[in-house]
Amino acid sequence: MHLDPIVNVLLSLSVVMLAGKIGAIVAHSFKQPLVLGELLAGVTLASFSLFGLSELDFLKDNSILETFSSLGVIILLFEVGLESKLSEMVAVGTKSLLVATVGVIVPFILGYYVSGMIIHDLPNVSKIFIGAMLTATSVGITARVFKDLNFLNTKEAKIVLGAAVIDDILGLIILAVVSGIAATGVVDFISIGSISLKATIFILLSVLAGLFLAKKTITLIANKWNVPGMMLSLALVICFMGAYLANQFGLATIVGAFCMGLILDDVHFKNFNSDKTLEEYIQPISVFLVPIFFVVTGLNVDISLLQDPIVIYSSIALCLVAIFSKLACGWAFPSKEKFSRILIGVGMIPRGEVGLIFASVGKSIGVVDDRLYAIAVIVVITTTLVTPPILAFLINKLSKTAINEQS
Repeated sequence: MHLDPIVNVLLSLSVVMLAGKIGAIVAHSFKQPLVLGELLAGVTLASFSLFGLSELDFLKDNSILETFSSLGVIILLFEVGLESKLSEMVAVGTKSLLVATVGVIVPFILGYYVSGMIIHDLPNVSKIFIGAMLTATSVGITARVFKDLNFLNTKEAKIVLGAAVIDDILGLIILAVVSGIAATGVVDFISIGSISLKATIFILLSVLAGLFLAKKTITLIANKWNVPGMMLSLALVICFMGAYLANQFGLATIVGAFCMGLILDDVHFKNFNSDKTLEEYIQPISVFLVPIFFVVTGLNVDISLLQDPIVIYSSIALCLVAIFSKLACGWAFPSKEKFSRILIGVGMIPRGEVGLIFASVGKSIGVVDDRLYAIAVIVVITTTLVTPPILAFLINKLSKTAINEQS
């Protein structure tokens, strides 16, 4: 009997999608971010081999799944860009900028030195990558907690969310720099300056293209060739071409996807006369592809390494670094106003999907080995898990204090 080659693709996708949804259901039932459940679903699938069950080994080193995973992370960063408006970023002010700056510098320096102290044979570029990974902040996880607790309109929430968006951009520039260093094998100020300049030029060109070309071009297409599906197809073409061009600049594809999302606005698509926003068109594709990225990320963890004492010690040390380095953000700016500085710091802790992207890119370019990858995933899981309950406790305490002061 001749098997159609597509059946292997169908089986792989079915298993990964089902596992991701089960993980999401479990996470939701425990009031945890869905990304955590999807990640742990992948880790669970990877652990089957430890018990002598080889039936799921076909999921590992699977080029088809890796392709879908790569598409998933590109769509994810495109969505993040769509949700991050340029006008809002400009309006968040100096407090968010200072919080973001501290949230990048302190974790980077501590991550670099602590990883080198624990793992003595760690190459310099790998230490840089670990430091870079710790700079990440997941705006989605913190925003979800703030939203659930009706805390989005407070000054602390605005500072944290503004800082997290700036953090994403600074983190992507750092990712571009570190990836360039990994490619050249050279760590010097000239190469760092060159790659930073490339990243800055690309982002500026993207913003200028968005301000001066996007609206006119999209309006022209809407008026002349508004066939069914054109709005979604056009958005995806812009996303994918941005990712491609970023790669031609020597940057990660996700930098391009993020920038393309950043320059697009619903007002650009108003001539399509659609009853849906661009985000609503992208969402079904995101629901399909993004969980695959998280499950595959978990699948790539070598569970057997958790028996390695160095992995355990390094994970504990870097988890502490990840938590306390972000707490410093709350004291990043002087102010006579009354702020819950610890709440601002805690809000910056979760690494979530952004940390996973860093780990995944590091593994793909060869500067993060299986041991470091396992450590990175443990750090992401821990920071993602501890943040929501701590935030909820602090917000409830702050709300009670405000009620008592009013009475």
